[in-house]
Amino acid sequence: MSKSLYETLEVSQNASADEIKKSYRRLARKYHPDINKEPGAEDKFKEINAAYEILSDENKRKQYDQFGDSMFGGQNFHDFTRSHGGVNLDDILSQIFGGGFAQGGFNSANFGGGFNFGGFQNTRNLNLDINAQITIPFTTALLGGVHNVNIQNNSYDIKIPAGVRSGETIRLKGKGNSAGGQSGDLLLKVSVASHPQYTQEGDHLTMSFDVPLKIALFGGKVEIETLRKTITLKIPKNTKNAQRFRVKELGAYNRKSKTYGDLYLEANIVLPDSDTFPQELKDALEKYL
Repeated sequence: MSKSLYETLEVSQNASADEIKKSYRRLARKYHPDINKEPGAEDKFKEINAAYEILSDENKRKQYDQFGDSMFGGQNFHDFTRSHGGVNLDDILSQIFGGGFAQGGFNSANFGGGFNFGGFQNTRNLNLDINAQITIPFTTALLGGVHNVNIQNNSYDIKIPAGVRSGETIRLKGKGNSAGGQSGDLLLKVSVASHPQYTQEGDHLTMSFDVPLKIALFGGKVEIETLRKTITLKIPKNTKNAQRFRVKELGAYNRKSKTYGDLYLEANIVLPDSDTFPQELKDALEKYL
């Protein structure tokens, strides 16, 4: 997360209050309009004072550390101050952070009636949404459930609908940034984790299951634990390795069509250890196979 106020004051994000104050005083002397007559020095001085007003206030700094430059619509502070104007910067920042911005040596009246940065009208122009990516367990995505995430030091228990897919976005209304009495949304882009047993193609699932050699040769039944329930599968004699069996409607749920895909089961023939066979069985196998 970009946090350009620290860049403005040329300090690290874990700088102490004394380090912030020391750097502020150094930069304020360097860019003070009475000392530095270079073009842009006064604007730089105003940015430095505004940044210090936020980072020197414990509550405002905590708020900025949580949301970063998303409080400025995703812009870094330098671009934010240059792309907005027509109103006093005190008013803009007080709407975003709350409280006054004419303390600690920063007073816009000292520099010709305020900070004017073009085109800013009100906080409705700010993008208060937060975008994040989350990874959901395969089983939770398939069956639905509750998944906990931590976004910007806030914990959320998210209700996951059955059948959610990678690339979809879950919106939590009112859980974004706040400014001027308004709140944005938290937009979570979903990535579904892989599963060690299942693969998914569209609405259909595929899983491998073990079949003892005896059942593969002579037929029988195999009990299989699926994600939804335990089933008993009838295996015909002479079943081949990787032979597929379809179980209807045990695949993934399609939220648009409100239907279920199918589950495809691939046989994995398990061969016994021939060293455990009695000699007469070995001889018979060598003769007839």
